[in-house]
Amino acid sequence: MSKPFDRRTATALLVAGTTFMEILDATVITTALPTMARDFGTAAAHLSLGVSAYLVALTVCIPIGGWAAERFGARRLFCGAIALFCLASLLCAASQNLLHFTLARLLQGLGGAMMVPIGRTVVLRQTPKADMVRTMAILTWPALMAPLLGPVLGGWLASHWSWHWIFLLNLPLGLVAGLAAWRLFPLGGRHDLPFDGKGFVYSALGFGLFMAGIEAASRPDISLVLTMSLLFAGIALLYKTVYHLQETPAPLFNLAPVAIPTFRLILVGGSLFRIAIATAPFLLPLLFQLGLGMSPLQSGGLLLWLFAGNLCMKPGTTWMMNRFGFRRVLVVNGLLVAAGFAAMAGFGPATPQWLMGLVLFVSGMNRSMHFTAINTLGYADVPRRQMRDATTLQAVFQQMNLGCGIALGALTLALACLLHGHDSAQAQVADFQLAFWLVAGLALLAVLDCLRLPADAGAALLRPRPQHA
Repeated sequence: MSKPFDRRTATALLVAGTTFMEILDATVITTALPTMARDFGTAAAHLSLGVSAYLVALTVCIPIGGWAAERFGARRLFCGAIALFCLASLLCAASQNLLHFTLARLLQGLGGAMMVPIGRTVVLRQTPKADMVRTMAILTWPALMAPLLGPVLGGWLASHWSWHWIFLLNLPLGLVAGLAAWRLFPLGGRHDLPFDGKGFVYSALGFGLFMAGIEAASRPDISLVLTMSLLFAGIALLYKTVYHLQETPAPLFNLAPVAIPTFRLILVGGSLFRIAIATAPFLLPLLFQLGLGMSPLQSGGLLLWLFAGNLCMKPGTTWMMNRFGFRRVLVVNGLLVAAGFAAMAGFGPATPQWLMGLVLFVSGMNRSMHFTAINTLGYADVPRRQMRDATTLQAVFQQMNLGCGIALGALTLALACLLHGHDSAQAQVADFQLAFWLVAGLALLAVLDCLRLPADAGAALLRPRPQHA
């Protein structure tokens, strides 16, 4: 029995590692943009195109990953995706101008899009319900830690080595991951599986335009008319995608998992939660540097307390869920997450840094607990035959939530500045405080979905409590 268990754990760790690499590359260049812009001879603001291109390519291409894994086999496609990701990373490092860099980032996003749903599907299909809590604790840590470590790591590499190493470090990591995947992943493949071309075109255009609209909403240099046009066009095409997937006999991916209440929690309440916490890596560094006058090094050091909280909570997540059950954990912890944002709204010039670090540490623990609980419960009732579709949907929503979080952070800050009567370029401490109160309200909305859960939700995943005489 120990051998399959060890193999499953190794596979879960491998998938978590590649997911970390994929999410890290979405945020790692943000602090290195000024240095890269100087080398490319362009404005730093224009380099945001490289960030957007990567996120859009990820979201657009994820739906095809699940089908391709079934068609060509998980081992071949996963290793091929790693190879493509590493090749694109090499091209990013070799880029001489903004155009070359943006094209390389699109290619990198394509490789990353294939890795995430394929790896998660393989892991969840071979994980018994009794081990689901522990496995999801492994799979969820990249989404928590990578957005926090990315800006710190990117700034350090750009300052002490060069920005090229941000991408070159992916090469040895990818080589190790590829060799491990070739050994651990099943071969498989169904050569008779049809391809839903219309479904791919509709979903790709819908997700792409929607994500472009979200990115445009976070940028003051793009007109409101263009932003709303992109968003409405994306929503219209996504509606068309849903209709098509329900009507076609062989859809690109199936929407059946959405009918499962516990999985729907990932897509609704889970999305609100992910969007809320995705604002923190955007708002906190700006508050520390623009509002409180800290150096980038001080700002990054404080953000590491969030990371430390995430890390320290991981060993206790399984015990907490087994002890109190999913519903109680999600409701109480969801309130604590909202309270954490409310506490951040109290940060000001008179707040000692040790207190800020303590608030961020506790908030990191709550984020870790909520992420693990909500993702684990989401797959509690999903049959194995629907696992591919469920992981595809979850991966798409996760990428959109990341983009929405950055956009929401920018929008709440802009709204706060508007209410206080000045431009967002002159953001002050009071503006950030109001923005955090708005985010705290969004986090509270995510709790409403958890209140609707039955008391025994996810009981099949939990160890029964010992009965005392």
